[in-house]
Amino acid sequence: MATSVQDSCYTIVHQDNSADAPSLQDLRNSLEKGSDNVKIETMRRILAIMLNGDPMPNQLLMHVIRFVMPSKNKVLKKLLHFYWEACTKTQADGKTLLQEMVLVINAIRNDLQHPNEYIRGATLRFLTKIQLPELLEPLLPTARQCLEHRHSYVRKNAVFAIYSIYIHSENLVPDAPELIANFLAAEGDSSCRRNAFLALCAISPERVVQWLEEKFDNITGMETSMQMAVIEFIRKDSLTNAQNRARYLKVILDLLESPSSTVVYEAATALTALTSNPVAIKAAASKFIELVVKESDNNVKLIVLDRIDNLRRKHERTLDDLVMDVLRVLSSPDIDVRKKALDIALEMVSSRNVEEVIQLLKKELTKTIDEAYEKNNEYRQLLIHTIHQCAIRFSEVASSVVHVLMECIAEFNSASAVDVIAFVKEVVEKFPALRSAIIAQLMSTLSEVRANKVYRGALWIVGEYCTSETDVREAWRRIRTSLGEIPILASEQRLLDATANETEGLNGDSAEVAASSQSSRKVLADGTYATESAITSDSAKKARLEAVKKAQKPPLRQLILDGDYYLASILSVTLVKLVMRYSEMSSDSARVNALRAEAMLIMTSIIRVGQSQFVKTAIDEDSIDRIFNCVKSLAEFEENKGVEDVFLKDTRSAFTVKLTAEEKKRSAAFALEKEKTAAQADDLINIRHLARKNHVEPVNELEQDLSKATGAESKLEDVSSKLGRVVQLTGFSDPVYAEAYVKVHQFDIVLDILLVNQTSETLQNLSVEFATLGDLKIVERPTTQNIGPHSFYSVQATVKVSSTDTGVIFGNIVYDGPAGAESNIVILNHIHADIMDYIKPAQCTESQFRSMWTEFEWENKVNLNSKGANLREFLAHLMNNTNMACLTPEASLEGDCGFLSANLYARSIFGEDALANLSIEQDGDGPITGHVRIRSKGQGVALSLGDRIAAAQRLKISAQ
Repeated sequence: MATSVQDSCYTIVHQDNSADAPSLQDLRNSLEKGSDNVKIETMRRILAIMLNGDPMPNQLLMHVIRFVMPSKNKVLKKLLHFYWEACTKTQADGKTLLQEMVLVINAIRNDLQHPNEYIRGATLRFLTKIQLPELLEPLLPTARQCLEHRHSYVRKNAVFAIYSIYIHSENLVPDAPELIANFLAAEGDSSCRRNAFLALCAISPERVVQWLEEKFDNITGMETSMQMAVIEFIRKDSLTNAQNRARYLKVILDLLESPSSTVVYEAATALTALTSNPVAIKAAASKFIELVVKESDNNVKLIVLDRIDNLRRKHERTLDDLVMDVLRVLSSPDIDVRKKALDIALEMVSSRNVEEVIQLLKKELTKTIDEAYEKNNEYRQLLIHTIHQCAIRFSEVASSVVHVLMECIAEFNSASAVDVIAFVKEVVEKFPALRSAIIAQLMSTLSEVRANKVYRGALWIVGEYCTSETDVREAWRRIRTSLGEIPILASEQRLLDATANETEGLNGDSAEVAASSQSSRKVLADGTYATESAITSDSAKKARLEAVKKAQKPPLRQLILDGDYYLASILSVTLVKLVMRYSEMSSDSARVNALRAEAMLIMTSIIRVGQSQFVKTAIDEDSIDRIFNCVKSLAEFEENKGVEDVFLKDTRSAFTVKLTAEEKKRSAAFALEKEKTAAQADDLINIRHLARKNHVEPVNELEQDLSKATGAESKLEDVSSKLGRVVQLTGFSDPVYAEAYVKVHQFDIVLDILLVNQTSETLQNLSVEFATLGDLKIVERPTTQNIGPHSFYSVQATVKVSSTDTGVIFGNIVYDGPAGAESNIVILNHIHADIMDYIKPAQCTESQFRSMWTEFEWENKVNLNSKGANLREFLAHLMNNTNMACLTPEASLEGDCGFLSANLYARSIFGEDALANLSIEQDGDGPITGHVRIRSKGQGVALSLGDRIAAAQRLKISAQ
């Protein structure tokens, strides 16, 4: 409060064209002869000139006193207050008042006694901006009388006027604390009491404490603004006077029951600052949760959820009992609010409450099937992900969870079903006791699945974890049911022939009647003959073929005929695994040979039908090679045990390694999070009751948050980093040398420009003009200046940034020639906005990456050809120069080979996602070649990152 009243704020009004500024005589004439409207416009122009540092309007003081001060116009009086504030009021010594100020003081005193309460209040507000004791002393008695005025607007401004006078000149009103305390005790208006309370908090906190002791029981019945002021004082006073905390706690706890959401939020925040008692922390968190549920504004919900998350981090495991209350937030329709609530709840889940959490999540998951939500599919994926994490961390709920998800797998959309399959794969690997039940349920749902990605995962699970003869036979039966009759090509051809025969049988009589017309000869336009029967026959064949394609078929067969040959390859591998595993368990060689022959028949049938007319797209060469390899492996696995190990052991071990790597990654992230809040064993323990008074510097968390938000606590840059941001704008031989230090804030670019006059003449009306290209906007332009011979001057320009698109700042320096000659112009070098100032490394899941990769339409492909030591070093170099994080697991990058592929991800401060796929290779010690594919939602990010990668590649070459 003290700083907000004490520090005045001034505004600089830019004039685009200094030539349009009026002369002194023009201003005098307007003040002398103009109407009130003309005087208002003239005063506004005078104020603009004064605020820009021109002393010329000070010469108008007597004209303002003579022709403006007597006016009764309220707008003119308000502008007059601005003029008194900005004009020169003292003589050259800076202490003695100008003689004209006597007239001004008399006019201000008259306004303080004016019958109109608005004029009185506005004049009292003007007094808070005056700091000269000589000017304030004659006005003080009148200002004190205003404390007893009948209107509250006058009284509340009078309180601040007395407070301001006391702050700047305490000797003028030494009894101000007592005066304001008596006013506070007797005042009945809420706004006046609040102002008096705030003023008393700044000048006499001990009197505020006494007043609070008398009013403790009545605070809950006060107005909202007064309660907010009380909470603010309690928060600050408790830092310096810890002995008062016990009394303050009772007040804060009472304010938690206030009907005002603002008061409840501030009271709960103050309560967490006053004490770390678990009961109080839970009470504050409960109120935060109530606010989230009750408030309709989604921004408010997200802010309060952030506060809850901070509480959870600071007081670990204290809020775990409130996890079910946090999940009440899922009733909100906004997907961002739901995601935040699920993230918080996931961190609060423990073995005591995991059962309840899972039950509620199951109900929410069922609702996504039965009811229509906004962004229903995305919400379902969030629920599946949360259930997945709970089941992995707490094995006791895995069995109930996995069965519920698998029951609904046929009803989920493709993305959600893929997440379920990924979850099932992890559960089957980590919990062997659940395998038999999961395999049985999975095989029973194969006939209902329609998504190809789900079928791929299901077939992989069946091939890896069917370890008994019964399971293998059941899996084989289910797969054959989903495939239908084989060979596929022969059965499809029979269906086509049957359709043709049926059509001929149904249309036999009509065909005979129409034979003559169909066989009749027609003369075409080119003079040749044709019969209608040939045309009719071709169209009939196409119609019958389309009817066969659209006929109802088993799901696996339909997916293969639709052209999913990757699924056909996985089916072939699964069949090979089932045959090999069955041969290990069974001594019935005839049965093994029968399964082997049937598997080969299915595989060759897939290849043949893939080359026929019954599929939508022909089979590709890679799929043919993969299926033929499976056929060859089936023929040779008994003689070559190495083939059997590849299918039955290596694939399982690769999946185990992947899960282990993911587990290590999660553990590392968890350990890193722990380190942030961990305390060392030898850290000092601060026992407040044993510490000397004021020994420990109190910490105001609110002030810390404000400092961080305004960038006051940002790390200081070293000299080398500052020099790296200096851009030379002109040449050393130019008349004006200019260079700019480019300082990037979050959404702004500040240019500190140094101008050096390298001539022996004074450069008049020198201005620096900037223009921008891209999503940049000049918000503050440098002012016009005169620079003496061989002297220098610094100016500043501010540029607003609205996106990560490539931006360019260009401009020139303009100054007047000697003796009013034509203007001289110096062209400046371009300044490019660096995308790296707005791109930050980020993390996302593999499914999210694939989803965004499919969704984003802008792609930029950058070819690479660089000299480097090895591929891993080049990847690290690229990540360092693009601020992108590598999503590919470390286990997948291990080893030394001639190629490397990795996925990279970053996110801008504007919420834009940037994806990149790196594919490079190196032959021995030769150059690194390959490409990077960049995708983003907007064109600017893709192009900017592409330019950055190209520059990094050249940097790598020059560094070698």
